[in-house]
Amino acid sequence: MSRIKTDICVIGAGSGGLSVAAGAVQMGARVVLVEGHKMGGDCLNYGCVPSKALLAQAKAVAARGASPTEADFSAAMAHVRATIAAIAPHDSVERFEGLGVQVIEGYARFTSPSEIEVEGQTITARRFVIATGSRAAIPPIPGLEDVPYMTNETLFDQTACPGHLLIIGAGPIGLEMAQAHRRLGARVTVIEGAQALAREDPEAAALVVAELRRDGVEIVEQARIEAVSGRAGAIEIRVRGGTIFTGTHLLVATGRVPNLERLALDKAGIAHTSREITVDARLRSTNRRVHAIGDVAGQGQFTHLAGYHAGVVIRAMLFGLPAKARHDHIPRVTYTEPELAQIGLDLAAARKTFGAGVSEHRVGYDQLDRAQATGQTTGFLKLIVAKGRPVGVTIVGAQAGELIAPFALVMANRMKLSAIAGTVLPYPTLAEICKRAAGAYFSPKLFDNMNVKRVVRAVQRWLP
Repeated sequence: MSRIKTDICVIGAGSGGLSVAAGAVQMGARVVLVEGHKMGGDCLNYGCVPSKALLAQAKAVAARGASPTEADFSAAMAHVRATIAAIAPHDSVERFEGLGVQVIEGYARFTSPSEIEVEGQTITARRFVIATGSRAAIPPIPGLEDVPYMTNETLFDQTACPGHLLIIGAGPIGLEMAQAHRRLGARVTVIEGAQALAREDPEAAALVVAELRRDGVEIVEQARIEAVSGRAGAIEIRVRGGTIFTGTHLLVATGRVPNLERLALDKAGIAHTSREITVDARLRSTNRRVHAIGDVAGQGQFTHLAGYHAGVVIRAMLFGLPAKARHDHIPRVTYTEPELAQIGLDLAAARKTFGAGVSEHRVGYDQLDRAQATGQTTGFLKLIVAKGRPVGVTIVGAQAGELIAPFALVMANRMKLSAIAGTVLPYPTLAEICKRAAGAYFSPKLFDNMNVKRVVRAVQRWLP
């Protein structure tokens, strides 16, 4: 058995692992990167990239106004494959070996607190970073294991449009794929045991659900599934109360679980549950030489969060800095049409955290001249302010994922809302909604303040 010694060993070549490997090796560290499946991880191959490519094609078909055809579905899937192929070289073995990273293809398992074994090789490292990501969670529904079903890992292998797609789960993935497939010609029924987009602002979530229903997506909430049965092309879902939903295809989109089983974490003294590795604010596990980032750290399942975690552990491992991860400034987006973007706290949580003085301010898209000009007036922005700083934002509407960016900047750097209020934005743009929201906070302080009015009157009397 060959042995390798290195400074940093990264386990997992998804977005977080790749960021650590590229950053560390270019700053002089010796780096070994271990990946047992595909470079680029879930995001490139089965997640963010293919889903957004499919949504873009579906939106183009919907904008055309004509009934979708089988050729539209084939073209959309071809676009998905082409998009992955275009991005893949950036995440490839060849690129990382060119940077100086030693890439080993295989699944890693710990054999001691300071060693792992991969494909007959033992790797000893000063520091390890576990970035193995997550996979689709499969709920224990009677009969599900006996019928053909898809997850995000197999959904994009389709070559023909489903006749009637059943989706279990009305979270972001379920609703994004529901809208995409409906616009590409499939009938779609989404079955949710609780509330659709339950984690999101209820008013914003309701607007998204209403728009999907207008698109023709059937969304059934508060429907507890009792059993699944059938075969390819004829699948049945029975819910509590006896209602049966039938379809040709089934997608399971009920959340995700971390990829931890192969790692033999106990042999390395790494505390964990089935949902996460236990980490401190510096993303260190109970084995101080091992960090965990991204989905396995249990602090959110977003590609951009994994990238942020990578920066935190790089500062700690390469420079010995006491870098700590924050999560109050991490945005999230559901890429339906309309999009739904959120960051920070809602009003109730903000009041619990900050007490008195928290305020909420709302601006509708219909107040924007650009939205009126382009017919994109559906939606709104909610801003939560505490002590002059934004602590929570919800945006639902056109390009919400882009419009959340100024607030992500301000909140990440703990800036005051005046930073947005004082920004000059081009007219007319949808981005004006951010400044209008800031204005909604400041306006009463200026225009409804009697002290301000008295000062202005006094100044007017003595000004020449």
